[in-house]
Amino acid sequence: MNAQAGARHEIAAIPGDGIGREVVEPVIEILDQAASHWDFGLSWTLLPWSCEHYARHGSMMPADGLDQLRPADAIFLGAVGDPAVPDHVSLWGLLIPIRRAFDQYVNLRPVRLLAGVDGPLRQRADIDFVVVRENSEGEYSEAGGILWGGTEREAVLQESVFTRTGVERVLRYAFELAASRSGKLVSATKSNGIVHTMPFWDRICAETAAGFPAVHVDTQHVDALAAAFVQRPETLDVVVGSNLFGDILSDLGAAVVGGLGLAPSANLNPEGRYPSMFEPVHGSAPDIAGKGVANPLGQIWTGALMLDHLGHPEAAAAVVGAIEDVLRDTTIRTRDLGGSAGTADVARAVSEALRDRRPAALG
Repeated sequence: MNAQAGARHEIAAIPGDGIGREVVEPVIEILDQAASHWDFGLSWTLLPWSCEHYARHGSMMPADGLDQLRPADAIFLGAVGDPAVPDHVSLWGLLIPIRRAFDQYVNLRPVRLLAGVDGPLRQRADIDFVVVRENSEGEYSEAGGILWGGTEREAVLQESVFTRTGVERVLRYAFELAASRSGKLVSATKSNGIVHTMPFWDRICAETAAGFPAVHVDTQHVDALAAAFVQRPETLDVVVGSNLFGDILSDLGAAVVGGLGLAPSANLNPEGRYPSMFEPVHGSAPDIAGKGVANPLGQIWTGALMLDHLGHPEAAAAVVGAIEDVLRDTTIRTRDLGGSAGTADVARAVSEALRDRRPAALG
């Protein structure tokens, strides 16, 4: 649904750690530029929640952090992580509480070979699909524990949790998305080896498919599907998977179209009862933090996903088009794409390209 002209959106921005701080600031300027061109507004609240916050306060965010985020129309995240803080602490202290408190049960990951990018599959020029990952339950659960810790009998139990509600709603979202695109859906499974959760997933997928007769459904074992990502990516359009399978497949998808530096993602509450969260995939990259060489394009594309979610598809498409305009110019690339340009150089180039794409009425 398109937003009305003149709409204003409240955005909570969490730059986070490492290169997140370096890329969020210039991307905010680009998104404000897009808002100005397409007659809407973005009001930003910057929140310094991060591993640095954890070092100072013993928590990744304040006790009332979720209450502070709740009124926002969207959450714009940079990257979170620091070698001094274990990954499970930063993840379960910030990202997962946000995803689950705000019922962001869809993780949406576009996999598209942008114009001007030579991915590792250079002979393929028509890669354009999307991965829908269940984002709230499944294999990423706190259920389980350790028995006889530190002894030779030590045993670890990690449980997966699949609910009918959780599986049904993410599959329904994927079917609706496929119906709006090419009408092709692939469901990732492993029911030949995982004997309870995956047959359950497959059964609910078949039940959901009955309500979408125009969508062609193909159920594939996840290992074979991973091979298809590399060997036949042009045959894919919408791929849906559980939390773990969707996580792995979406990162593989990013790799085959140029790397994590280009990859956006959205954590969606499709009904809009809570704010959705938008984050790039690349992580905080502490090895290059502070050097001004981080690729901002994943964060910019993530911003385009946010604009589309907020009801501004024309502005979102223009931002992605500006990214492609810059990528066609092989002289303006960060080092992960084989160039020597810095973060600011690339962001400036995208801003200039976006200016050229503004609506004709603005001249």
